[in-house]
Amino acid sequence: MTSERYTHGHHESVLRSHLWRTAENSARFLLDHLGEDSVVLDVGCGPGNITADLATRVPGGSVTGIDRSADVVARAGRDFPTSTHPNLRFEEGDVFSLGYDDATFDVVYVHQVLQHLSDPVAALREMRRVLVPGGLLAARDADYGGFLWFPGDPVLDDWMDLYHRITERNGAQADGGRHLKKWVRAAGFDDLTVSSSNWTYESYEERAWWGGLWADRVVQSDFASQAVEYSLATTEELTAIASAFRRWSDDEDAIFVVPNVEVLARR
Repeated sequence: MTSERYTHGHHESVLRSHLWRTAENSARFLLDHLGEDSVVLDVGCGPGNITADLATRVPGGSVTGIDRSADVVARAGRDFPTSTHPNLRFEEGDVFSLGYDDATFDVVYVHQVLQHLSDPVAALREMRRVLVPGGLLAARDADYGGFLWFPGDPVLDDWMDLYHRITERNGAQADGGRHLKKWVRAAGFDDLTVSSSNWTYESYEERAWWGGLWADRVVQSDFASQAVEYSLATTEELTAIASAFRRWSDDEDAIFVVPNVEVLARR
């Protein structure tokens, strides 16, 4: 198992974000390409809710979700047991050394993972290896440098700068979305379809949810502990960022947009 350091960790505030995701809001670009009998691998499946959603789309096939965190895999297995989801399974796995034979899967889906890796191209080459000839890679990553929000707040500008500095320290690429096409091509894929889509938070409920989870994340998650460990921020500065997110969420005119780049590529 590799020693990659995940910037966010698996605090409840992080899982709160992951559990919101569905196949519709996070894999829409893939759904029309799934066959009823597709054999699918979900790399970096997290708590498994998208994985389980995908399994309902391939009733005659199967979906395997892998994650490097044993605790997260165990939770996914409890929440989506084989007794009620017979074509779904979860396993601990390493994105750089997938424990499957060549040409095992029809589809490999990788969502919000590559931006956190020190060598995303090596990971993509491994995904290409386990795809059948003509199999489909479906990759999607946000681009932090493209985030936009209103109203402006210099403290949130500080948060964005801090996020980039922490991910750089971890050897990751926060602006992964804009690099995604290049990474996929460098991994040996040459038949690409590139698209983009946004997550937009603006209603009262959306602002409360998004602002609240980030307010908690910047003081309680691994992001917070790494900021202090790397001497990039003090606890007082992190508390100020949390307050800025709460100020943002209380503004009736506020909006936050998260852009995502998507790539479909045939092996």
